[in-house]
Amino acid sequence: MLYNLLVPFADEFTALNLFRYLTFRTGGAVLTAFILSLVIGPKLIRWLKSKQKEGQPIREDGPESHFKKAGTPTMGGFMILASVTVSTLLWSDLTNMFVWYALIVMVGFGCIGFADDFAKLTTKSVDGVSARTRILIQIFIVALVTIGINYTLPNTLEGKIAIPFFKDLYLDLGWLFGGWALLVVIGSANAVNLTDGLDGLAIVPIGIVAACFGLIAYLVGNAVFSQYLQISYVPGTGELAVICGALVGAAMGFLWFNAPPAQVFMGDTGSLSMGGLLGTIALITKHELVLAIVGGLFVMETLSVILQVASYKIRGKRIFKMAPIHHHFEKSGWSEPTVVMRFWIIAVVFALIGLSSLKLR
Repeated sequence: MLYNLLVPFADEFTALNLFRYLTFRTGGAVLTAFILSLVIGPKLIRWLKSKQKEGQPIREDGPESHFKKAGTPTMGGFMILASVTVSTLLWSDLTNMFVWYALIVMVGFGCIGFADDFAKLTTKSVDGVSARTRILIQIFIVALVTIGINYTLPNTLEGKIAIPFFKDLYLDLGWLFGGWALLVVIGSANAVNLTDGLDGLAIVPIGIVAACFGLIAYLVGNAVFSQYLQISYVPGTGELAVICGALVGAAMGFLWFNAPPAQVFMGDTGSLSMGGLLGTIALITKHELVLAIVGGLFVMETLSVILQVASYKIRGKRIFKMAPIHHHFEKSGWSEPTVVMRFWIIAVVFALIGLSSLKLR
């Protein structure tokens, strides 16, 4: 909004030229989202506590240490959702359709998560909205947005997947691209959701992946840098760096309240919306496979659940003491802070490997 309002006057007021720079507006989005989170946080937590007397339901088969968390409110993801939305609307170019596609998925998935959190609280159960209902609504949102993305992308990239570590290597999916989009966005949303099981565990990797894709969006949207790095050039994607910056700022603000011992949980309101947002940005920047590397921690958590279920159904035996895998390590005697910090380290390593794909071609 500031870009659209102030840049037309930049020729008269030189200082307003700052708003032409994507890096300046991204920095502004980081700071704005961080401050908004700190301001919203205490009031939101007090309000959630007044409405959620017993807090988020705790799994009966979970680690015993988790019962100490009874009474901790959930739906804190609203703090992130509000901060990212306001910051993005304030600092981005609102004529850019890619920004709107990302916001639609983020807010849409956030509403699904809110409904799920609300259902869990009202029924006092870990079961919320049925998985079938959640998936159907997610499919509807992603299908609509994918049509818009394909319409906005250059014709040379429509329906194609860029293969990391190779220059000018694409896989043309044609009409199957719609199914690929569903897999990327919905898979990303639910992978983040599975990871959100310990205080601070999911929010830091979310911030790390957002920072990586802020850089990727900036490079992909710049003709000079994309040509130098031999990656896909997608005009207009640079503006997504602003929303990524807003997510980094909001993640830092949320961590202030979510650090062990957590004052609030993000709930599905936060995990589904943030995961969906990251998947959409990966889709637009043509770096879907890089998301699987940069967000390797989320992939690892998801695979642990898939393997656990498959093993039990086929062999009648479990591979892990409990899935997702962070609970396995808790059951093995690791303290919660130890699991969280070591997983953060793993997230950084995955991010560095993913970013190396930009140069190693």
